[in-house]
Amino acid sequence: MHVVHLTASTFFGGPERQMLGLGQHLPPPFTSSYVSFPEGGRCSGFLEKVREAGFPATQLTADTPQVSTAVAELADYLRATRAAVLVCHTFKPNVLGRMAARRVGIPCVVVSRGWTWENLKVRVYEALDRVNLRFVDHVVAVSEGQAVRVRKAGVPSTRMSVIRNAARLGAFASPDAAYLTRLRSFFPDDTAVSHIVLAAGRLSPEKGFNVLVESAATVLKQNPTAAFVLFGEGAERAKMEARVRELGIGWRFAMPGFTENLDKFLPWADVAVLPSFTEGLPNVALESSAAGVPVVATAVGGTPEVVADGVSGLLVPSGQPGRIAEALNRLLADEGLRSQLGTAGRERMLAEFTFEAQAAKYAELFERLTRQRRAK
Repeated sequence: MHVVHLTASTFFGGPERQMLGLGQHLPPPFTSSYVSFPEGGRCSGFLEKVREAGFPATQLTADTPQVSTAVAELADYLRATRAAVLVCHTFKPNVLGRMAARRVGIPCVVVSRGWTWENLKVRVYEALDRVNLRFVDHVVAVSEGQAVRVRKAGVPSTRMSVIRNAARLGAFASPDAAYLTRLRSFFPDDTAVSHIVLAAGRLSPEKGFNVLVESAATVLKQNPTAAFVLFGEGAERAKMEARVRELGIGWRFAMPGFTENLDKFLPWADVAVLPSFTEGLPNVALESSAAGVPVVATAVGGTPEVVADGVSGLLVPSGQPGRIAEALNRLLADEGLRSQLGTAGRERMLAEFTFEAQAAKYAELFERLTRQRRAK
């Protein structure tokens, strides 16, 4: 059974790792291929990773606003590869993929990872996406928290499932000490860094990194030898950099930009922090736990499904820098607690968030949908 993943990826991030991980763990007789809209050529980074992993990767030539041409091209690809199921990721693939799958007569599955409300344009797209979900064959929500939103969008429970994101446990088996050196290199040579707090994500309002800056200032008053590293890019960068300068914490708050090697850096963090206002099921929390790193996170969306409060990390309310700072200070002061929560987090990933378990659920879903389609 051939499964085609359709995306509009512009870099290799958390969702892309999930897509590729699923293809790598689906058992025979399943096969997988990946297709992306061109996005001005920016899709090449993800597609190259797909090819390196040994899967077929195709860049479509047509893109919006050439909707009819793009749908026809995608439909031709689905026919040529004898696709049994089309799996769509993000708004544009969700809409155009549904149209192409219907033209070919195969099930269309949409993976709903969350809505960000990042800006007006994104809010319009996400509103349209919620309408579109009502007409696809099946919606997979990545968390129970996201499933609530999908139901509110009008998708009946009979046409949706919850299949959680998975943690890449093997990625953290042999940490490379060179990445600890690189982490420390983000700070001046004449400063002694005792602990590193790591965060990563898109620098946009819903991720709450502006709140993290305020928390960092409080933490550094109590722990002046601690340091913060925030990986990511986005519209909030300039505002955040200005606030870091205003607070006088630039010597301890590094923003090195986006990295494809987050999994190399994570094992060397003392604590990972997620200050989000909204989440589907955060990959950073999954991978931090898989790396044995305790997590401080806001109790939003699907995050409490990953981070068990007081067991594998600490959960706090969103938008409250003081509460985040309090939790960080607690962990930075207690090496035994950090070790206890980190170990419990990795054990939880092994028990509940493996790609093998995720792939088994997707395989069952794909088989059921194709049987239903044949019956029709």
